[in-house]
Amino acid sequence: METNRYISPLSERYASKEMQYIFSQDMKFRTWRKLWIALAETEMELGLNEDGKPVITQEMIDELKAHAEDINYDVAREREKQVRHDVMSHVYAYGQQCPKAAGIIHLGATSCYVGDNTDVIIMREGLQLIRKKLVNVIYELSKFADANKDLPTLAFTHFQPAQPTTVGKRATLWCNEFMMDLEDLDYVLSTLKLLGSKGTTGTQASFRELFNDDNETIDKIDPLIAKKMGFDGCVPVSGQTYSRKMDTRVCNILAGIAASAHKMSNDIRLLQHLKEVEEPFEKNQIGSSAMAYKRNPMRSERIASLSRYVMIDALNPAITSATQWFERTLDDSANKRLSVAEGFLATDGVLDLCLNVVDGLVVYPKVIEKRLRSELPFMATENIMMDAVKLGGNRQELHERIRQLSMEAGKNVKVEGKENNLLELIAEDDTFPVGMAELEESMIPSKYVGRSVYQVEKYLSEVVQPVLDANKDLLGMTAEINV
Repeated sequence: METNRYISPLSERYASKEMQYIFSQDMKFRTWRKLWIALAETEMELGLNEDGKPVITQEMIDELKAHAEDINYDVAREREKQVRHDVMSHVYAYGQQCPKAAGIIHLGATSCYVGDNTDVIIMREGLQLIRKKLVNVIYELSKFADANKDLPTLAFTHFQPAQPTTVGKRATLWCNEFMMDLEDLDYVLSTLKLLGSKGTTGTQASFRELFNDDNETIDKIDPLIAKKMGFDGCVPVSGQTYSRKMDTRVCNILAGIAASAHKMSNDIRLLQHLKEVEEPFEKNQIGSSAMAYKRNPMRSERIASLSRYVMIDALNPAITSATQWFERTLDDSANKRLSVAEGFLATDGVLDLCLNVVDGLVVYPKVIEKRLRSELPFMATENIMMDAVKLGGNRQELHERIRQLSMEAGKNVKVEGKENNLLELIAEDDTFPVGMAELEESMIPSKYVGRSVYQVEKYLSEVVQPVLDANKDLLGMTAEINV
C-alpha cells in the first residue's frame, strides 16, 4: 500500500473493482479507439472519396481493429509531455501502431467526439452496474419483508409510539423508495444518447466539407456511429459538447438512490438503538476501542455518510450545466471529472453496503414484543371503549374516563418509572363493565396492525415480483465489504 500520496477512499475502501474499472483510464482510452474505428468505418461506408478514390480502405479499418486493445501508453504519455493535449497524443500513438491508417484517425472530428461520447458510454455502463445492485437490494428487502410480514411491531410517528405495524410492512416502505429510484433510473437509461460527431460548434461543418454538401449522406453519420456503439441514437442538436444537463439527470438518479439508502440506514440505526433489529456484526468485529461491549451500526452509519456525499455531489453537475457559455466552455472539465466519477463510485459503495446490511439483518422478536406490549394498552383503548359500549356503557363517559386513566398510567411510566398499569386501572374502575380477563384478551398485537400483512403480500406480489421476474438474470449478487 502506498503511504506517501493521497489515494481516494472511494477506490481504496468503498467502491467495487467493477465500478472502478468503468471509470478507469484503460476503459476510457479503449473506448476512444472503438469510437475512432466507428467513425472511420462510417466514413468509409458512406463513400468518402477524393477524386473518385476512397479516402479510407478496409485495409486501414483492419489495421485499426488489430490494435484496438493493445494501447501503447508509453508513446501516448511521452507525446502528451510535448503537445499538452491528451486526445492528439493518443491519435499520434494509435497512428504509430497503424501507419496505413494514421492519416485518417479522427478525421472530421473534434476532441469532444471521443471525450463526450466516451463519457456517455461510461455513464451508461455505470448505470447498468448500479441498476444490477439496486435490483438485488430490492430483492433482499422483498425477502426480508415477506419473512417478517406478520411480526407486529410498534410503529412511530415523530419517533413517538403510534399504531402498530409489522416489521415486514416497514421494510416495504424502504423497498418502495428503491423501486421509485429504479423507475427513474430506467427512464434516464432509456433516454441516454451519444453526442455523435457534431464538430467544433455542433454545426458539422467539417463533414459538409468532407462530403461536398451532401446533406443526405451527412445525416447518416450520427445514426451509423450510434448503432456501431450500441445506442439508439445521438442527440439531435448540440454545441461542441452534449448538454451538461445530461450529467445532471444522471447524478440526480444517484442522489435519489442515496436518499433512499440514507432513510433506510437511519431507521436501522434507530432500531438497533432500541435493540429490535441489528445489522450484521462479525464474530471478531470491534464496536468500540473503549467500550468492548458495544455493537455500533457502523455499516448503516457508513451508508448515511456516503449517501450525504452523493446527495450534495449532485449539485456540481447542475451548477456546471447552468454556467456553460454558448457552444462550450472548459470550466466543466475538472469539475466533471470529479463529480460524475465520484458520484458513481460512492453510490456503488452505498449499494454494496445496503446489500450486505439487508442480507444479514437480525430481528429480535422478544424485544419487539416487549416494547409493543408496554405501549399496547394505550393503543387498545378505542377497542376497549367500543367493547364496553356494546355491554351497555356510555361512549362519552367512557372516553373521558379512559383519558383520565391514561394520564395516570402515563405518569406512572414517565414520572414513577413503573410499568404501564392502564389495564389494571381500567379493570378496577366501575365505569367499565369488563374485567382483567377480558382486557387481557384484547392485548393480542396482531389485532392492531390493520391490513399490514395483506398490504405486504399485495405489494410484493403485484408490484415487486413482476420487476424481479423481469430481472431474474441479475439476481443473486453478494457484496464484499472492504472495511
